[in-house]
Amino acid sequence: MEPSPAKGKPQGRLLVSTTLDAKDELEERLERCVGIVTSLTNGLSEREANDAITANVCKGPQQHEEVCLGLFALLLTEPPQAQRCYRDLTLVNRDGMNVILIKINQILMEKFLKLQDVCRTQLVWLVRELVKSGVIGADGVLMTLMKQIAGGDITSKNLWLAENVLDILLDQREWVLKSGMLIAMSVYTYLRLIVDHGTPALLVLRQKEVDLCIGLLREKFMECFIIGRDLVRLLQIVARIPEMELLWKDLLHNPQALSPQFTGLLQLLTARTSRKFLACRLTPDMETKLLFMTSRVRFGQQKRYQDWFQRQYLSTAESQSLRCDLIRYICGVVHPSNDVLSSDILPRWAIIGWLLTTCTSNVAASNAKLALFYDWLFFSPEKDSIMNIEPAILVMHHSMKPHPAITATLLDFMCRIIPHFFPPLEGQVRQGVFNSLTFIMEKRVLAHLAPLFDNPKLDRELRSMLRERFAEFCSSPSPPTEGRDEGANEMKMEESVSLEMDNHVLLDKEDGCYDNTEAAFSDDEEEVNNKGNKKREFRFHPIKEAIIEEPADITPYVDQLDDTMKEKVLQLQKGSDTEAHCEVMQEIVDLILEEDFDSEQMSTLASCLAELFKGHFRGDVLPDDITEESLEESVCKPVCLVFRNLCQMQEDNSGFSVLLEMLAELYQKQPKIGYHLLYYLKASKAAMGKMSLYESFAQATALGDLHTCLMMDMKACQEDDIRLLCYLTPSIYTEFPDETLRSGELLNMIVAVIDSTQLQELMCHVMIGNLVMFRKDSVLNILIQSLEWETFEQYSAWQLFLAHSIPLETIIPILQHLKYKEHPEALSCLLLQLRREKPSGEMVKMVLSRPCHPEDQFTTSILRHWAAKHDDVLGEHIKALLIKNNNMPRKRQSLRSSSSKLAQLTLEQILEHMDNLRLNLSNTKNSFFTQTPILQALQHVQASCDEAHKMRFSDLFSLAEEYEEPSSKPPKSRRKAPASSPRSRKGAATPVSNEEESASSSASEEEDSKPKAPKRKRKGSSAVASDSD
Repeated sequence: MEPSPAKGKPQGRLLVSTTLDAKDELEERLERCVGIVTSLTNGLSEREANDAITANVCKGPQQHEEVCLGLFALLLTEPPQAQRCYRDLTLVNRDGMNVILIKINQILMEKFLKLQDVCRTQLVWLVRELVKSGVIGADGVLMTLMKQIAGGDITSKNLWLAENVLDILLDQREWVLKSGMLIAMSVYTYLRLIVDHGTPALLVLRQKEVDLCIGLLREKFMECFIIGRDLVRLLQIVARIPEMELLWKDLLHNPQALSPQFTGLLQLLTARTSRKFLACRLTPDMETKLLFMTSRVRFGQQKRYQDWFQRQYLSTAESQSLRCDLIRYICGVVHPSNDVLSSDILPRWAIIGWLLTTCTSNVAASNAKLALFYDWLFFSPEKDSIMNIEPAILVMHHSMKPHPAITATLLDFMCRIIPHFFPPLEGQVRQGVFNSLTFIMEKRVLAHLAPLFDNPKLDRELRSMLRERFAEFCSSPSPPTEGRDEGANEMKMEESVSLEMDNHVLLDKEDGCYDNTEAAFSDDEEEVNNKGNKKREFRFHPIKEAIIEEPADITPYVDQLDDTMKEKVLQLQKGSDTEAHCEVMQEIVDLILEEDFDSEQMSTLASCLAELFKGHFRGDVLPDDITEESLEESVCKPVCLVFRNLCQMQEDNSGFSVLLEMLAELYQKQPKIGYHLLYYLKASKAAMGKMSLYESFAQATALGDLHTCLMMDMKACQEDDIRLLCYLTPSIYTEFPDETLRSGELLNMIVAVIDSTQLQELMCHVMIGNLVMFRKDSVLNILIQSLEWETFEQYSAWQLFLAHSIPLETIIPILQHLKYKEHPEALSCLLLQLRREKPSGEMVKMVLSRPCHPEDQFTTSILRHWAAKHDDVLGEHIKALLIKNNNMPRKRQSLRSSSSKLAQLTLEQILEHMDNLRLNLSNTKNSFFTQTPILQALQHVQASCDEAHKMRFSDLFSLAEEYEEPSSKPPKSRRKAPASSPRSRKGAATPVSNEEESASSSASEEEDSKPKAPKRKRKGSSAVASDSD
């Protein structure tokens, strides 16, 4: 045992170093211990050397430690002597290898990256030997070694380490099964690594990893259960691997097969993942760097640290998968103290926002968002921590100004994950998200959510979806006190809450929160440019992946079928003739309907059929030329045999429910089956009058609800085949009116994708009577919903509405919701339609209720048109409104106009619109303002209004000053009084005509029929009184 001396060499034998590096203390100590062992054994035979080191160890603890460490260092640096050193080590150690285990852990946590290649190889060999020997504590060392396997890294060194640790676990399986924590840690580690090893060159390694995970999960599932909800997240990502898919199906549908104590997916999803598992997927070096950034780096000065971290760990394509590990670690492990939270240290949300901006893969971005929101989905205030959900809400809040696209995509994800995460648990996911938002507000992480959920920087479609899903959180808060830092107010938290919030009141640094070297405010020029223009909108459309034609692979499933069914399924796989396929499919249906059919095979059979028929669900379903022959030909596919058999059965037939169950299983594997069934029920002669069959199908699915199922199927149809969507639309609206006419969900799907030709065809269907898309009780709400849609979508919706024979008065209240800058589409359509109508009292009232604005010409333009075409009718309606609003006390008017966000009619508004109309007609020969009703009403108002209004509308009132009510002339006489007999204002109030009295009294009766306002503040009893009112 004579190793070559290490001292005197510029490069140590244990660690890689440069000439600038100081000598490492650990390396120096190990070299000293090597020197001691060498001096004891130099020149001695093997037996004499053993006696010498044994005698030295017996002298005391210090000598024991020195000899053990010396042998340990020799083992690492001298491979030829490794076996002898390990043998001596097992003979002389007196503490169960404890000193060696401590030193291995120290090297793994602090020095592993600096180890020489030879030493790294020897260290792994030593761990293997410790495991073989069954040394107590070796499982902890092995878990520390696993931590060094980096995610998102397929370099040769990392792959070597992953494979060697895997071999230890596989070779020493019986030993592994004795440690529950090692089982769980191994499963968590290698489930995560499987994602990185998908290239052809790594398939052998991946298969070994899959075998390990499957074996441990099936044999020791409850030991793996301690991982918590993140076990589901990892399994979901790898569920497409055939062996994993079978396990995944058992997890979803047959949990007892995994363990009698396992009740189902919900039990696992409600269990919070322990920090030790979230931390195990970051190497010690990554962990150190992240903790440094979240505890030492000041907010605004983080760019160089982020750049270093990105160069080191996030620069390759494979590293995309590492983002999830980092985000889960930050959310679940990094929980800063209150001192750090209240300082200017880099907050967690800023690091997560930066990580999201570095995602260049759609899959990685989706997985990163899921990692961020994962604790939201089944959040329980009793079990979970506010710190796990706080980063997501703060990323969205702080990104709104500098990075609105990030906020928008996260909000969009939060909305869509509720129905799509796992449809059978949609209610629990929705409750989890609501619990999260409620707890966030209770803990004052954000004071209000309305500024986030209803922000003008968001796209209309997204805002509409947020209002629909989270109506409880969209109500606007009261305005903040002037001069107060709103951000600080929102971020202030209750003192009693400890470690509950990342309350960095540094809103001036948000613009640089992810990538700037210095904090900076947003660009003033950008804000100026945004004023007066439509806000920039961020829209998100699904990215369709390229279809790769692959041969059907039913190997994982077919062996689970009984022999007869297996034979038929294999015939389907081998054949290529459609007619032959149909015959075999009919035989399969007959087998399913037999009494002795094993229903447990249903799911497996559905998987086989979904795989075999996947080509049938690609491409267009509807023939180019729609004829009876082409339609019948298009429904002659094997999968349609199931539909045809259902149509031929009675619902009380026992086979009917069996086939529905089969179809429901197929629907889980292939969601497109839903709209293919709808197409068959419409196109096939054999299915005529059987559209109600779809309702039975919807109730048999896991969704169990007709509306949800129908909307999901039509959405899938919209994404795949727009022509088919238009073809199905008349039947869907006719057969399911309660599901389609009560909201604008389906209408929005249709108008979002159709072109002008398809729009015209739908309008023809409406006018012919084949299609009803609106009904009186819901049309107003649907049109109000449409105000958030895109321009063409809105125009299309209005065109379809106008094709119906619904009176315009049904939807005229929508005028109260319309703003001239935000809703030009609806205003344009209404203007053209009002132009064709004779004005009614309600129409005139709603038109005059619009606020006056110099740029809003809507009211003036329609009033001018009515004044030219229907002057007498318009005059009577305006007179009634003027007198009615003039009789109403001023304070009551102001209260009424301020108590609602919707536009309310006031006397001042009517006068403003009348004055605008007067100016517009001033250079024309129109005689609208010479009508008796208008002049009477103006006199009536002038007599009782205050001086400010008389001055403001003096030109309008001057039109009526020379008018005198004749005693013998008809009421509508337009003859003016002689100019030589002007009347005083006092006298103008005295001769009140019968017509005026009747109008006034009718207005009073109308007022009396309504609930009376409190009278304690009224100043006078007469509506037509002195100017003091």
